[in-house]
Amino acid sequence: MTRSPPPARRRYRAVFAVGVVVAGFATAALLRPGDPAVSAELAVIGRGTVEDTVTALGKIQPRAYVDVGAQVSGQLMRLHVKVGQMVREGDLLAEIDPALQQAKVEAGRAERARLTALLDELRARADFAQAQLARQTALRRVEAGRGESYDQARMEARTAAAQVDATLAQIRQTDSTLQADEAQLGYTRIYAPMSGTLIAVDARQGQTINSTYEAPVLMRIADLSAMTVWTQVSEADVTRLTDGMPLYFTTLGHPGRRWTGRLQQILPAPPKPVTGGSANGAASSGGGTGASTVVLYTALFEVANERGELRPEMTAQVFFVAAEAKDALTVPVAALTATDEASGRHSVAMIGEGGTVVTREVRIGVRDRFNAQILQGLAEGERIVVGWRTDDGRPPRIGFRL
Repeated sequence: MTRSPPPARRRYRAVFAVGVVVAGFATAALLRPGDPAVSAELAVIGRGTVEDTVTALGKIQPRAYVDVGAQVSGQLMRLHVKVGQMVREGDLLAEIDPALQQAKVEAGRAERARLTALLDELRARADFAQAQLARQTALRRVEAGRGESYDQARMEARTAAAQVDATLAQIRQTDSTLQADEAQLGYTRIYAPMSGTLIAVDARQGQTINSTYEAPVLMRIADLSAMTVWTQVSEADVTRLTDGMPLYFTTLGHPGRRWTGRLQQILPAPPKPVTGGSANGAASSGGGTGASTVVLYTALFEVANERGELRPEMTAQVFFVAAEAKDALTVPVAALTATDEASGRHSVAMIGEGGTVVTREVRIGVRDRFNAQILQGLAEGERIVVGWRTDDGRPPRIGFRL
């Protein structure tokens, strides 16, 4: 068994290590009496990927979905589905008590039968009146009849024809009403308008449905094989986005997984704010007596979801890639001092021959928050100074020796 050293020996080792460090700094100070003691953070130029991205948050929603509502009032007699169930277009979802609608249809059919019988009677009367008019017309030609009889026959023929036309109009009106009643009867059986997954069912069997003023939503069907990400981008960044630019996103439930895609659309106007609070398209911030409003625009893109890993209402951390450099020489942004920002020229402090710190001008390309691509001025393996601190608070002289 290995035995740990006694506490006295451990304290001795710790004091000895600290003493070595202090002695090293003291020796360095003696070798460079004119320079302040320096603590430098160095970095070695290497290769990596640099991405210039616009970051935003988004909500994942089904690409295609439909809210299924009830178009008639009545008691929900049967509910044939449940949440999470897969349905196909045309499947029976629910049934509403059809008693009231069935009664209206029966009344309409009876009224149409009555009007059809009346029409037959009126047509018979019209045919008789037309025959009477023909006889009176013949008698009038040979001057054998009276003028009053002819006028009477002509009036009765026209009256009979008008009654036939009125009854035909009533039949058409009854047919229209009957067609509407039959449609209402058909609405008591609710069918799936599309294939997909039932992601919400808001009704219960036995519930009374009231659709007098608006159609109540009973359930939602969504196609989860493809999702749309609704991303909120601030007005400061939205001008950097272009249709078709590459992007990727992550979710809280899959921290090690990246989904890729391309930007498809940027809505021209932000969502309308909600009265009394911040909308999903605008956020208010500020303190004291004033407040500022951040305007957010909606950017949309689609992503395949064959395995069903993405679910509605998931939060997505989206990265729109404005520029990218792979396998590039990289330098920490903290090491750069801008000399000509427009042309990408900066200066860096690097370790020269013999450990001397010298400045060198470099030109950078793509940059992100932490690193920048080196296009000119540095080579792989060279050491640069990222930051330093002196004992008197002043920066060290360029050209001193580490």
